[in-house]
Amino acid sequence: MNSFIPVCEPYLAGKEKEYVMDCLETGWISSAGKYVTAFEKEFAAYCGASYAVGVCNGTVALHLALVAMGIGEGDEVIIPNFTMIATAFAVCQTGAMPVFIDADPDTWNIDVSLIEEKITPRTKAILPVSIFGQPCDMDAIQRIASKYKLLILEDAAESHGAVYKGRKTGNLADVTTFSFFANKNLTTGEGGMVLTNDESIYKKLLYYKNLCFPLEGPRNYLHEDIGFNYRMTNIQAAIGLAQVERADYYKSLRIQNAQLYQSFLQDIPGIQFQQTLPDVENVFWMNAILVDESAFGKSRDELMQHLKQKGIDTRLLFVGMNHQPSLRKYGCDTEGYYRVTEQLTKTGLYLPSASNLSEATIRFICDEIIAFSKTAVHV
Repeated sequence: MNSFIPVCEPYLAGKEKEYVMDCLETGWISSAGKYVTAFEKEFAAYCGASYAVGVCNGTVALHLALVAMGIGEGDEVIIPNFTMIATAFAVCQTGAMPVFIDADPDTWNIDVSLIEEKITPRTKAILPVSIFGQPCDMDAIQRIASKYKLLILEDAAESHGAVYKGRKTGNLADVTTFSFFANKNLTTGEGGMVLTNDESIYKKLLYYKNLCFPLEGPRNYLHEDIGFNYRMTNIQAAIGLAQVERADYYKSLRIQNAQLYQSFLQDIPGIQFQQTLPDVENVFWMNAILVDESAFGKSRDELMQHLKQKGIDTRLLFVGMNHQPSLRKYGCDTEGYYRVTEQLTKTGLYLPSASNLSEATIRFICDEIIAFSKTAVHV
């Protein structure tokens, strides 16, 4: 067994090196080049979307999408309380206000039953996040959005290839964003993508991502609006194209990891996994567990320390948005108690989740978890 098992690492098992070397040998290393267009086209097709715009990371993908959707100062955007901070920061960067909703106790996604009570005349969009690779209850979210005439922006940073009732993330909302950070199921090192079926939004994405240069006509260096340099490089896209060519294979590996973890740990008292919705294919970006100290016999933190001593890397889960000092300073309403988020934060951890983990490695990790539980003194 390896002396150290990282919580995640990229798996580059396709033509990544070939495509990157082509960029270097031809000199096309910046945001112009054939791989950007090819990656956008192939990823859009993979997700079943009409349009895709590559950008430099997943956070700016969110910001760019919000700007293209017309979200700005004075608006409110409903987001999960349990999410990566980038979701909230992107809303803040537009001048709008994120409004928090607690997590569902089973799926850990946004609790759709709590959304309507937070809608106000200022609410302009719902921003669900497909946590750890599982799509949200998009039918319920769509019903709410239609009732109140709201836009839907899905943060699918963690759910490449996930399926909801026969449709993939990327084709479930007005706009969808992805991250291609090194630990994602598909990676470009850094990088992101915005997908939509709306041509008018697509043109705005292209416009704002490139410093608001006109989409048509000469480049006269007169800029009518304030834009951003959010361009993806040809090198990033070269890696991304090689990754999307093997997307279903990489997805199958993550799903296999989850099946092994759940099989080995399913009968261990005090271990809880994320529950998958019916008619959903979860792609398990991360294999997260909750540790009930009273049943398991040891705390989450004690388990993490034990695994660290055995060379097994783990990570804490997200801290709720209501606890973020930056968002409190920004003016967000951080009052109230978010029961499910608190439980996830206090008792949850990620286990190693790289696509290329062997069954033997997962078995070793689970054996250590089981053995540590047995050292506990159960009263």
